[in-house]
Amino acid sequence: MNLTELNRIATAMVVSGKGILAADESSGTIKKRFDAIGVESTEENRRDYREMLFRAKDAMSQYISGVILYDETIWQDAKDGTPLVKLIEESGAIPGIKVDEGTQALPMCPGELVTVGLDKLAERLKKYYERGARFAKWRAVIDIGSGIPSMTAISVNAHALARYAALCQAAQIVPIVEPEVLMDGDHDIDRCYEVTQRVLNKTFQELRVQRVALEGMVLKPNMAISGKKCPKQASVEEVAEKTIRLLKACVPAAVPGIAFLSGGQSDEEATAHLNAMHKLGLLPWGLTFSYGRALQAAPQKAWSGRPENVAAGQRAFSHRARMNGLASKGEWQSSLEQKAA
Repeated sequence: MNLTELNRIATAMVVSGKGILAADESSGTIKKRFDAIGVESTEENRRDYREMLFRAKDAMSQYISGVILYDETIWQDAKDGTPLVKLIEESGAIPGIKVDEGTQALPMCPGELVTVGLDKLAERLKKYYERGARFAKWRAVIDIGSGIPSMTAISVNAHALARYAALCQAAQIVPIVEPEVLMDGDHDIDRCYEVTQRVLNKTFQELRVQRVALEGMVLKPNMAISGKKCPKQASVEEVAEKTIRLLKACVPAAVPGIAFLSGGQSDEEATAHLNAMHKLGLLPWGLTFSYGRALQAAPQKAWSGRPENVAAGQRAFSHRARMNGLASKGEWQSSLEQKAA
């Protein structure tokens, strides 16, 4: 393992003013997104859609540091035969790959899940590295509900995240460690804070046990935020303040950076929260975005599967990328959204 090189890549992934595009939707998820805009989810349409994003030169070169790909996408070539991985590299962004194989029910823990995919991961990572991937992603899913999460769910998911991270570093690939505490319930921000604290503490304990070099990884956590169904939604300032307090308590300064997931927030909410965090003073690690839907909802709608809408889709993507790039430096203002509209 060359830690200097892993650290260089991890640092580049969270460089100020840029963030990570999560374009790693599973076949099921992208079908849902395409259904919503009336586009058939064929391999060719999925390729055309992602090629449109990767060819959005302004957005990619100025605001995107890396792109998380799905297995199908990393092997695809653009319409003109250029590998999609090459398009990403040419824009100056780093190609990455989602390597988990989704979730399964966790035995003895009703309503809880464990992420799978460790079995042949070492061999898969070798192939991905040869194809150009320099970082990977694995997502653990922790739900908040009545009597959950259990310590069991937190432990097995943290253990799997750390196993994955160690395998990545052994393959000279930077692991994005993503323990996502879902915002689907009716819990308030303090319950989210408390659960996320337990999850992060357990995750870092496992990372140390399994000898993962913290300098060669990126953390992709949820924010401390109210559940979607909670009658009292926390303000932007409260989300920012509590999230930063939580991260300072749990994330060692050795970690080069943190890239948030948007987790079901609206485009503008995700941007506003990130921006507010950067107003709270100096931070021990880089702090940026790794958004999927919050970067893609607008371009998907603008494109709607029509070749003549490619430029409109790219403009919508460039706008969202720029807004989040500004937010990752604390320079975003809601008036910039109105101007673009």
